[in-house]
Parts: sequence; structure tokens; C-alpha cells
Amino acid sequence: MNNPQTAPSTHSLYTPEERARRDASRWTIVQGVLAPLQFLVFLVSVVLVVNFLANGSGLGAATASVVTKTLLLYAIMITGAIWEKEVFGRYLFAPAFYWEDMVSMLVIALHTAYLVSWMFDLFSPAGQMWIALAAYTSYVVNAAQFLLKLGAARRESAAVASTDDAAWAGAAE
Repeated sequence: MNNPQTAPSTHSLYTPEERARRDASRWTIVQGVLAPLQFLVFLVSVVLVVNFLANGSGLGAATASVVTKTLLLYAIMITGAIWEKEVFGRYLFAPAFYWEDMVSMLVIALHTAYLVSWMFDLFSPAGQMWIALAAYTSYVVNAAQFLLKLGAARRESAAVASTDDAAWAGAAE
């Protein structure tokens, strides 16, 4: 089994076969749509949650926004697991996305804790919103991980393309 902690740093993010599967997967597009949508809902929700905590008003809107954000998170996690299976052959914890998936588990746990506390009225509304903010903090860390990974994938793809172009140019001479 490949241990992501001992993988060499020169290891590319995708093999050529994985890159081809990634580019051919419809789930790549789904992730590309859901991720910015979730981020937009997150931004609106943060404003609503902070407003409730600061002013004591807008509980309904804040609650609806956190529930919507959580449902989008579940959608992106499910479709992301399907994407990971198509590209890497496993639903979660592929070496290329091991740490992102680890943090994603914390993100899901905290969002789910919010939903449970809301559905069963386990804490005061303010307490529930503090759970939401903890979930959002973990989400920001996870989103940053994925943005860094996306940047690495783009750099890798550009490097592969320039290598292919150089090989083509050399073969044409």
C-alpha cells in the first residue's frame, strides 16, 4: 500500500492514465460547478451567522444558510468520492488527495454536528452558530488545501504540455 507520508516529493499528482481519466470524467465538471457554488453560499452564510451572533436577529436566515451550505458540502463530498474512484480507483484517501480527504472528514463531522444540534435542539441558537463557525473554519482550511492542489495540477499539466510540445518540435526537425 502506498503511504502518502513517505511518498517522494517528486511524485507527480497524476499519472498520464489518471490525468486522462480526470479529463474525461463528468464529475470533474460537477466538482468545478459545486465548489464555487458552495463557496458563494459559505460567504453569504458567514455574514448571516455573524450578524445573528452580533445582533441577535436573523436566526431563520442564518439557519437556512448553514443548512444549505451543509447540503452542498454533502453533495460535493459524495460527487468528489465518485470522482476519486473514477480517477484513482478508490473512493477516498487516494495518495494524491490523502490530506485533503483527512481534513474533509473533520469538515463533514463539524457540519454534521451543527445539523444534529439544530435538529435535536441540543444547544442554544448561539451555540449552534458557534458550531457552524467552527465548521466554516475547517472548511476554509480544506478549501485552501484544494486550491493549492488545483494550482499544482495546473502547473503539472502545463509542464506536461510544454514537454509534449518540445518532444513534438524535436520530432518535427
